[in-house]
Amino acid sequence: MKRLIEKGLMFGNLVPVDSPALVERYNRALKQLTGKTTALADFHVDISGYSPEVGDELGDHLYLNPNGCNRQFILLSTEQKSAPLLNAQFSTSRGILRSFIEANEPQLFALTAHDAVAGELANSVWELSSPARLFDIRHIKVEADTTRAHVENAEELAGLIRRFKAEEDGWWDDVLIAQMIGLAKETGDVTRNPVQLTQTEAEQGNFWTSHFGGLYVFRDVDHPAVISVGPRADLGELPLRYVFELTDVDYIAKFLELNGLTEPIVKARGADAAAILRQKMDFILIEAAATLGYDLGGASRHDLRQLAQRLGSGLPEAFKGLAAMLRWVEGGGPWPRISSRHPAYFYTLRAAPGPERALVNQLLAELTPLDVRQLFICHKQLFYRLYSSWSEPKKTFVADFLEREYQVDKAGARAALFGPEPGMDHEPPEPVPDLVERVGPWGAVRRGR
Repeated sequence: MKRLIEKGLMFGNLVPVDSPALVERYNRALKQLTGKTTALADFHVDISGYSPEVGDELGDHLYLNPNGCNRQFILLSTEQKSAPLLNAQFSTSRGILRSFIEANEPQLFALTAHDAVAGELANSVWELSSPARLFDIRHIKVEADTTRAHVENAEELAGLIRRFKAEEDGWWDDVLIAQMIGLAKETGDVTRNPVQLTQTEAEQGNFWTSHFGGLYVFRDVDHPAVISVGPRADLGELPLRYVFELTDVDYIAKFLELNGLTEPIVKARGADAAAILRQKMDFILIEAAATLGYDLGGASRHDLRQLAQRLGSGLPEAFKGLAAMLRWVEGGGPWPRISSRHPAYFYTLRAAPGPERALVNQLLAELTPLDVRQLFICHKQLFYRLYSSWSEPKKTFVADFLEREYQVDKAGARAALFGPEPGMDHEPPEPVPDLVERVGPWGAVRRGR
């Protein structure tokens, strides 16, 4: 992993905590949330205030995320809004935190100038003893205050001021006035500078979680389903009717199609389909070359083309399917019939525009792990896990490629691969025919127990 760290491909964009004042504020918040402190003089934090260095020191990388739900956070600066969320257990957590910071940026900027803001992504579930408990998580609320309770005290002071103004004998109420003076010493003049945070609330509808081996939960779509990375039998009874495994490719393909969640790359608006297909073919060749022991040092596209010629009939089926699709795109071949069981099928898709685009692209990355660029962008946890098992030549090639082709223009690369960021004006999905409602979208599909 050292190679990835050096190239900024791992632990990138973390915020440094490198002054005694910041460390002292962090420790106050850490003590309040966990009862622990760090002896480190400097470290780095992600958007939630989690630090891999502190996690190593404490021997607990879930020190801000006990039980994997109700994630706690420490904000030392609004700059954390651009940092990643490490060790994410839910795909929705970073978006909720970023929205909270952006909605309260002026207030948080003022508060973090003097203190740390500590808080929690609170829901009604405190433990996840079974997969069914995941479905009890629906409403997420961000609760936050400084370690010295500036927000709470400001709210109390504002209430006392209203009472002072409303009561006829307020000027002679010495106890009330003393309370106001005492709180004002902590909060400042709340009449001119209100200390108030907008408590971001979010609905957790469709999401991915790392719990129970990895689950993709789609419950706010026309045809809800759960897609499990692990065996379906291990999940027990779930409140959704349809439960698929990653190997249920026919059902997953139909699920994505019925809900309008994907689109073919070759038909995607504004996509350079030929360039995307060629790059996916290169990644598949890299895996084949690494498996056969070929030297990948400094391999160019010309070298990969020669490798494809040497492999001939031994080329992977996924490569052949994408090559047929590329011939059609370039006008030199017939439309290839690639069914959902073909190894190339999911490589030909990307998420359709809409609010679930990031989640669907993450699922597609899990279904197409040889596309290392999409894997790195959309599912970093899986990328890092698979990377550790690759051969050294493949590690070198992939790290060099990502540094060269992705790091220099992340936003441009994402737009080229997945389209512009989703807006609020996406078109609603087409209504589903009545026949589907009557017979069920997947026919005789196996159902969750």
